[in-house]
Amino acid sequence: MRIGIVLLIFVCLGACNQPTKITGNKEQTDSVANIPVAEQSCYTYIKGKDTAELTLITTGIVSTGELKYKWFEKDQNMGTIEGEMHGDTLIAAYTFNSEGQKSVRQVAFLKKDNQFLEGFGEVVEKDGQTRFKDLKKLDFSQPMVFEKVACK
Repeated sequence: MRIGIVLLIFVCLGACNQPTKITGNKEQTDSVANIPVAEQSCYTYIKGKDTAELTLITTGIVSTGELKYKWFEKDQNMGTIEGEMHGDTLIAAYTFNSEGQKSVRQVAFLKKDNQFLEGFGEVVEKDGQTRFKDLKKLDFSQPMVFEKVACK
């Protein structure tokens, strides 16, 4: 009887030391490796005493973050930004508070090297939001250039 118990203990101990085999579908493993990683980037616009800051967290084509406009001797507004990259252009909703009122307006930024150029165009009011009338007619030639900076 003691020999049986001793053998049983050795069998159990031997089983515990066996390497574990993990089998899986290679496609599942590869798809996990292709999950986009979130990347944070920061940009600043400075012209005289006017400044603006754009902080983005981008995962794949989706970008979220903060946008702050600090105009000298004018109302400041700051809020969140959420949108998607369409090629080299970020189209996003900017939700902000200004003069105690919550507003949402569409914004567009053209990515050019280490810069984002803010786009402007004719706007319309739709469903309580200010949106561009035609995204194809946005003008990025205005001198509103956000330079890439180190994030704080």
